[in-house]
Amino acid sequence: MRLACAAIALGSLGLLAQPAGAAEDDARDWLARMGETLSSRNYVGLFTHTTSRQSETMRIVHRVGKNGSTERLVSLDGSGREIVRTPKEVHVYLPDRKVVLVEPRTDDGSLLKSLPAPGPELDAFYDLKVRDGHKLLGREVRVVDIRPRDAFRYGYRLWLDEETAMPLRTVVVDGFGRPVELVNFTQLDMPQKIDARETEPSIDAAGYQWVRTSRKMAEPAQVAAAGWRPMRLPPGFRLVASRVQTLPGVAMPVHHLIFSDGFASISVFIEPGNPAGPSPPQSSTVGSANAFSTIVNGHVVTAVGEVPLETVRDIATSVVPAAGPSATESPPPR
Repeated sequence: MRLACAAIALGSLGLLAQPAGAAEDDARDWLARMGETLSSRNYVGLFTHTTSRQSETMRIVHRVGKNGSTERLVSLDGSGREIVRTPKEVHVYLPDRKVVLVEPRTDDGSLLKSLPAPGPELDAFYDLKVRDGHKLLGREVRVVDIRPRDAFRYGYRLWLDEETAMPLRTVVVDGFGRPVELVNFTQLDMPQKIDARETEPSIDAAGYQWVRTSRKMAEPAQVAAAGWRPMRLPPGFRLVASRVQTLPGVAMPVHHLIFSDGFASISVFIEPGNPAGPSPPQSSTVGSANAFSTIVNGHVVTAVGEVPLETVRDIATSVVPAAGPSATESPPPR
């Protein structure tokens, strides 16, 4: 890598006199390599996905072809659900419900997780460091620490294969460095070729209900007569998209707002409330994903994202009809 080459050229004195940003630059290089590997390499593996509530074994197949990448993720425990991602769509097979959920594909990454990528937003809200680590799966690794600068977002600790930058272990951590969620590979191969049949679903979906999520719809008056906007936001978060779409199990289309700090993203769904009256605010947590629901102007507002519960709560309670005040950032926590 370019920083290592520069250090060799300058000798040991140059190594001791590296600028303060050198470690951060090196971490960004590792993250860039990781993103390229996840999207452009073939890989087949087994990993465990662990939260405070459960641990699940998954098998992943990622194949790169002429028309883009395809991917298949299978749960080997519990419900046996499968996720198949084609170049244009994502199909989620739920055999316990005999349902297949279909939505458009929106990126070229991996089904493993949303993982950080280098950029100015990452630098603004996270501290980056890289260090040597112990071997995993017989491979030398580098450990990249991505620590949030405030309490509004989670951090990451990534164990990257030194040769390929493939993430062999990923831990989501809170602002105190405590683990929230873990993805850990127990087997991994990166073959030159993968048969296309490896990414085809093993579930016979004959007789299943196919539910398609639409993202291109006219806005119904019952959902957003004048639109919705945030009144205040945690530092760094911005409204990046707004649309009306159908969701499985919801009778009417809902208004969907997406907020992002450049890495972490939060979805907010607004739907008409229960005619019988409002329900009290509710929250739920699954691993690093948090959700918070409340009532705003007779509508149910639900915010969901891989951020701390306080962040989804602050955003959900800030959303008002478009006639309300303009958005402002909340001050950082003391």
